Amino acid sequence: MKAGNWICVKQDAETGIETIRAHFLGHAYEPHWHDSYLVGFTEQGIQQFHCRNVLHTSRAGLAFMLEPGEIHDGHAPAPEGFTYSMLYLEPKWVEREMNVLFGQSIGTPGFVANLADDSGLTKAIANAFRILQEAELQIVRQTALDAVLIRLGAHLSRQVGTDADIRLPTAAERTRDYLHAHYDQDISLDDLAEVAGIDRFKLSRGFKHVYGLAPHAYLIQLRLSRARRLLAQGETPAGVAAMLGFADQSHLGRWFRRAYGLTPAAYRSHCTKLPDA
Repeated sequence: MKAGNWICVKQDAETGIETIRAHFLGHAYEPHWHDSYLVGFTEQGIQQFHCRNVLHTSRAGLAFMLEPGEIHDGHAPAPEGFTYSMLYLEPKWVEREMNVLFGQSIGTPGFVANLADDSGLTKAIANAFRILQEAELQIVRQTALDAVLIRLGAHLSRQVGTDADIRLPTAAERTRDYLHAHYDQDISLDDLAEVAGIDRFKLSRGFKHVYGLAPHAYLIQLRLSRARRLLAQGETPAGVAAMLGFADQSHLGRWFRRAYGLTPAAYRSHCTKLPDA
């Protein structure tokens, strides 16, 4: 590989989605195509590529979208090169999930354009990329990927809408009860959709409308609330993580610090005067 260039590739074991982060100087790669949907964004620098007989120029913050089979190349016109993050999405998965999202068959999804100035899409891709790097709950990972699909919906060559569903308040209440009863389990959005009796996209929107938080965020708050109580009673962070269904102590620690600004061990020490554990 040319000096100064680097590529980091990781495949998510559960979904098969590849995450790629790369940096290139000068000529990046020859014209080629992929059998996956490529969805990413330029992090730094200027990224140029030919696709659909057009030279596209992407700067930091812009999102790019390539369909399976679309021939493209890559070039860095500026001396500092460019950096990008990208998701490789399997076509059958995208088509299936888009059909669920829109509540009807939309056929093979296609994009209106290869480049988009859509900060919401860029943020969704970045968040999904980060979460797929971590040992995270099913519901958190699925919510992040759903957010990408929802934002991509605005860029499909055929856009369709969804109808209001009068079942949403009842479905949201059922979902809330289920979360309270099973907060220590690795619940997926599909599990919740089955309980609620509606598809997971409608459920996520309806639940947030009723309770102010998306289901994954509500579940995390349930766990953190119980973690605080257990830590205040003297339970160790490792024990609390295991009791509440976190992957490990560091997984609990990441969420706890985001919510409260201190580690579980520090919180336990403040509440019990026991040494950090």
